[in-house]
Amino acid sequence: MARIKEKTQCPVTATLQLIGGRWKTIILYSLSAGTRRFGEIAVRIPDISRKVLTEQLKELEADGLILREQFKEIPPRVEYSLTDLGKSLSSVIRELEIWGKENVLAN
Repeated sequence: MARIKEKTQCPVTATLQLIGGRWKTIILYSLSAGTRRFGEIAVRIPDISRKVLTEQLKELEADGLILREQFKEIPPRVEYSLTDLGKSLSSVIRELEIWGKENVLAN
């Protein structure tokens, strides 16, 4: 199972330890539409540096939320997709999208 940084009995705290921060939820949102390559994710999140994107993808993979698949091709190709655990967050992320449209972007 995914790593939790601090022991907690609070389910919200435990969840935010996995998907919290500035970029993880946005990365998961980007992958909710399907498998993407690194560059495709980077284009959809223009404010993130390549270094930070790499770090965040590694953490999401270590937590079991995304799958990294490397193909033995020249040039090398790597694709990222949601695992079943990551897909289980889709409804949560969809609700964040709806709330943002109705309460943040509508104003």
